[in-house]
Amino acid sequence: MKKIALSILAASSVLLAACATTVKPTYVSPTQYQSLNCQQLQAEYDRIQQYLNQGVSVAKRTGVGVGVGLGGGWSHGGGWGFGPSVSLNMGQSSNTKKTEISRLMGQQDAIVQAAQFKNCPIKVVPRT
Repeated sequence: MKKIALSILAASSVLLAACATTVKPTYVSPTQYQSLNCQQLQAEYDRIQQYLNQGVSVAKRTGVGVGVGLGGGWSHGGGWGFGPSVSLNMGQSSNTKKTEISRLMGQQDAIVQAAQFKNCPIKVVPRT
């Protein structure tokens, strides 16, 4: 019984650690910013940075999931055992905010690349 509890605790710790990873920029091609001049590139970079500073809000997506697995528990007769289980989950995706931040950071990187290609001076905010 203790081994099962320790296994569940270890598995949940691994899952929580995976959720706490840092957000990395998604690749965005700088070619979409080639038509902008230096002033427009800086304005677009600043607009994205302001949005990031204010806290990114994304449209909530809901979904329904069905899972089939093996569960264990106590029976009415006082014994315990394993049996099939079916679960139905309804909720929101927890990854959408990270995905949006990653996309915005990628856009900023693309703007910086386009500015460098055009020899534009651009004020970049360091990421933490």
